[in-house]
Amino acid sequence: MGNLWWYINRMKAMSLMEILWRLQQKQIHKKERKTFGNSKTSVTNKVFNKRLERLNIDEGRLGLNLSNHKYSSKKTIALFDVFEYELYKKNWHAGFQTKNEWPLKFSYDLDYKQRVDIGDVRTNWELNRHFQFPLLAKGCFVTKDPVYMNELVDLFDDWTEKNPFLYGVSWTSIMEVAIRTNSWIFCYCFLKQVKDAPTRILEELRVGIINMTEYIANHYSRFSSANNHVIVEAYVIGLSGIIFDYEPWITIGISILDTEILRQNYADGINKELSLHYQAFVMEALGLFIRVMKFNHIEVPITWFDILKKMSRYVSNCIGKFGEVIVFGDNDEGKILDLQGEMINYYHYVLELMSMLLEERYVDLSNVHENISWIFSDNNISEAKNKVLYDNSNCICYQEGGHTILKSRDRSILIGIDHAALGFGPIAAHGHADALSFQMFVNGFPVFGDPGTYNYHFTPEDRDYFRKTINHNTVTINDRDQSEMLGAFLWGKKANTKINNCIFNGSEAIIDLFHDGYAPVIHSRRYQFNSVNILRIEDRIKNILNSVNCILTFILGPGFCAQVINNDKIVISNGAREVTMNFSGTHDYVIEEDTMWYSDKYFKREKVVGIRIKISTNKDCTLITTISVK
Repeated sequence: MGNLWWYINRMKAMSLMEILWRLQQKQIHKKERKTFGNSKTSVTNKVFNKRLERLNIDEGRLGLNLSNHKYSSKKTIALFDVFEYELYKKNWHAGFQTKNEWPLKFSYDLDYKQRVDIGDVRTNWELNRHFQFPLLAKGCFVTKDPVYMNELVDLFDDWTEKNPFLYGVSWTSIMEVAIRTNSWIFCYCFLKQVKDAPTRILEELRVGIINMTEYIANHYSRFSSANNHVIVEAYVIGLSGIIFDYEPWITIGISILDTEILRQNYADGINKELSLHYQAFVMEALGLFIRVMKFNHIEVPITWFDILKKMSRYVSNCIGKFGEVIVFGDNDEGKILDLQGEMINYYHYVLELMSMLLEERYVDLSNVHENISWIFSDNNISEAKNKVLYDNSNCICYQEGGHTILKSRDRSILIGIDHAALGFGPIAAHGHADALSFQMFVNGFPVFGDPGTYNYHFTPEDRDYFRKTINHNTVTINDRDQSEMLGAFLWGKKANTKINNCIFNGSEAIIDLFHDGYAPVIHSRRYQFNSVNILRIEDRIKNILNSVNCILTFILGPGFCAQVINNDKIVISNGAREVTMNFSGTHDYVIEEDTMWYSDKYFKREKVVGIRIKISTNKDCTLITTISVK
């Protein structure tokens, strides 16, 4: 019954045009089932579309910097720094969170969402994105050590044998196919530089890239599903078109991106998914594509540069003096290219990429990510170092995108405030019910933190916990969420937010906000920051028809504890830093010791302290919280 209601609600989020498109896709699926449903054909066996048989890769069009001498020699990739790669490297169907495996079923029949009996599919997809393939091919090229080639051939043959085309979990997402295709392209182009590279492997890579690109071109995401996925899919279609010098794919890729870049981003530079991670994710895809377009003298629309400049400035503004980052919404640590093989500061890397492509610089380029060293020349990097560094030290309010970033004059304090829409489009897939919430870092440490994401598909309770209003630094009324969760990536009724006023006058910042998620009860919040060390938060509850129970939540970062002093204030400390909270009005304090979850990495979480301020009232009320940093 649960699945039935999900399908009903999902259909409600679709337009008539989308329903017709999905019916057309079903017809294509039927044809594919008839062709591949019983044969279990390898994607590298032959070119499925005979019109594409003669396509050949010109590896020079990828533009690798083959004179690069700044490289690592790893043979393993990071699986979120949680799972040991060597134990899983051939376990392509691993459930990871359980001992069970994903069945080798036809992909259109495979239910992969919230499979508590198997595991989180996103974890499995990380292994099947094949970042290890170009990593090993690069190792073959730079070290000449046959151990890299032997490992690559062994893994490649094992994967193609155990993952027939359209069979198994690695074929259940078009975007996952796209990221894997990107890995194969870089793998091929590195291998072409290796003397005596196996001709068979090169040919199978070529065939596999053609087949996967054609599959993406026939099935790329559209309508309510066309979020960050379609950006990545279009990038890979266009990239394949460039390296094969095949104009239809180039045209498709550029055409999709030309539409989606403007559709999916606010004019002020915030991505409409309202997730900093996914903003960086699409920026990486666009940056990689622009780089190869420019290398091959393909004109890049000027609008792409304009929006990427604003997007880059926003990401930069979210980063503090000590490298701390304001992150709202989902974060699954996804990436598109990895030639380094380890966990990295993803936002720094993406801003390095933007610094190479745009007219201004956003980060220090003295020690760039290895991706940058392979796709840009030493001269390109040296020239980029001379670009003017964008100044991200100022407070800024993004009224359209819906985020405000406040910084103290000495930049020891970083505050992020969320007054954005829930998410992008009718399903708002990656949003959290956190309207009017905030985060505060002091000297790089999260004193008041966002709970994070933790995981997508294991378990439903975990997925919901990290999206619920009660687990964010905002007000919950009558135990309700501001917006209605209908599925892991599906929302129903959504809270609307509005900014009434935003004033920056040099000495202080004032932001006045409200949302209607509890209508007819209205929650409004006013932030006032003196730009030095005091943040004042005024919560107002209006239009009360009956008695209501309000809970004001504060989530402390790891290592911080809280203590009530003289019944009128709370002192928060981690031993080295101290923050004091005072409250006006009548209320009850509850300090929850190590009962709340905090997750700043995918599939990692830890218990932290939470503070609850509880108020029951049958009339309009106001609560003022004053936070002072010593």
